[in-house]
Amino acid sequence: MKVGAFSLFISLFSYLVAEKIEVLGALSIKTRRVLKGHGNKVLCMDWCKDKRRLVSSSQDGKLIVWDAFTLNKEHGVSLPCTWIMTCAYAPSGCAVACGGLDNKCSVIPLSMDRNENLAAKKKSVAMHTNYVSGCTFTNSDMQLLTSSGDGTCALWDVESGQLLQSFHGHTADVLSLDLAPSETGNTFVSGGCDMKANVWDMRSGQNIQSFESHESDINCVKYYPSGDAFASASDDATCRFYDLRADREVAVYQKDSIVFGASTVDFSLSGRLLFAGYNDYTINVWDVLKGTRASILFGHENRVSRVRVSPDGTALCSASWDNTLRWATDFVTENK
Repeated sequence: MKVGAFSLFISLFSYLVAEKIEVLGALSIKTRRVLKGHGNKVLCMDWCKDKRRLVSSSQDGKLIVWDAFTLNKEHGVSLPCTWIMTCAYAPSGCAVACGGLDNKCSVIPLSMDRNENLAAKKKSVAMHTNYVSGCTFTNSDMQLLTSSGDGTCALWDVESGQLLQSFHGHTADVLSLDLAPSETGNTFVSGGCDMKANVWDMRSGQNIQSFESHESDINCVKYYPSGDAFASASDDATCRFYDLRADREVAVYQKDSIVFGASTVDFSLSGRLLFAGYNDYTINVWDVLKGTRASILFGHENRVSRVRVSPDGTALCSASWDNTLRWATDFVTENK
């Protein structure tokens, strides 16, 4: 079957499946915690795989490790650079990475001693020629993937700081990246100011797929839980869904009433829901299969910079330029 015919078949099949699926009932999503501690815009956050701790980074130059259940701050790290634009937990939970306007990405080992000066243990791993916009560990603590305003992504060895692979293909700032959820983790997707979303082979450094349907900057990309698709959020006020097997866009999530840019996206554990944070301070919840809005969440008082579903799918954490993080639950009672 030729690619065009296969793409048409996938689209028709997806349409027929979506038509038969029942519309989601009313969602009950309740904010359980508001995490306060940053003195300026919260730019990023990430969950630990233990499903309880999370790390956040802010324009105030601080990195905070939280216990999301108790609201306790387990660690607070003051860094010399403001605008810490990205942070990530290591798979082991024993370290965090962060980067920003200093063009570096550093790894900080965590300690059980809350009084230890973690900033003194910070190790610079990655060095770009412009700001670091995103970072994520691969499937081990030993490799780190970064994206940058210099238009590139790069893979680094954490121990030596050696550049293992660079990825060239964007023609403007790269704003986001996400590693494929498969255990092999050999591909990742990136999005940026050139309005492109690129899929990369980490081993060869090759750009293996590219999608260009947005009309403005792509602020965030996130893989579908199966790894066969991904979503993007853009300043054009839309979120889009791309099927990698069909090699095409298969859904656009938008409403005439939504005129502000989308800054961040993440999927529920099953992939039925897409959570999208916007510059109008809201989080829209989209039914991925139906393409309709299932709910809208209020509470933040400034741009929503990050939304992330916990590894077990039982909680949603959002970070905002209002200096807070909000932790919500109850949307997963049926694992939607």
